[in-house]
Amino acid sequence: MTATPRIAFIASQADGAQRALSVLTGLHGQCEPEAADVLVPLGGDGFMLQTLHRHGQLGKPVYGMKLGTVGFLMNHYRQDDPASGSDLLARIAAAEPAVLRPLEMRTETESGATVTSLAYNEVALLRQTRQAAHLQIDLNGVTRLEELVADGVILSTAAGSTAYNFSAHGPILPLGAGVVALTPIAPFRPRRWRGAILRAETEVRFRVLDPYKRPVSVTADSHEVRDVVEVTIRESRERTVTLLFDAEHNLEERILSEQFVV
Repeated sequence: MTATPRIAFIASQADGAQRALSVLTGLHGQCEPEAADVLVPLGGDGFMLQTLHRHGQLGKPVYGMKLGTVGFLMNHYRQDDPASGSDLLARIAAAEPAVLRPLEMRTETESGATVTSLAYNEVALLRQTRQAAHLQIDLNGVTRLEELVADGVILSTAAGSTAYNFSAHGPILPLGAGVVALTPIAPFRPRRWRGAILRAETEVRFRVLDPYKRPVSVTADSHEVRDVVEVTIRESRERTVTLLFDAEHNLEERILSEQFVV
């Protein structure tokens, strides 16, 4: 990164984010994402994920600032300073990096279509109707669970483990541990199965049993595919993204702190 980085500010449509965009571009200028040294999304975690999906292939570091309702992946936008601190450039220069590797999802649908997508937080299979999903789970080509009867199942990265995964009683994963969390959603059978922690490079395949009677959808972050028959997921071997965090609120510390909330 250059001494004075070229910044691409990217804002959600929320009023606060748009006001911040106007202030920040007036102070620091604006650059197209392709030519920028750093991307600065303004919004919440949902908007951060949108930014990663839209611009992650550029390989630019991303320093997000919270201007939405949720901001686990974001830094604070300091409301008492209209520029979120005239020290914005210093904050970016001193920020600590967190390198994330997304999940790659490949889905086969009832119609025969193949859909691929990335997930920085999680891939979640969910029942589409009132009837529970029936799923077979294979790991690296070996069937480990013949039939899971549940509302669904989640495969989560460490960065996403504090989100939907945690709400489904899955484990919080340390950043950089090289593992992912496999967590059932309201399991009925096996009733006592609470999921597994897997090496990140494990190839996980879900086969939907009786997909016509018990249809299942899958979401990779916010990208949904309906009427799936098979979903294969593995950690990306080529794609990474670098998030930048203020040292006092880095991502590793946030994940650790979540485990001691009482």
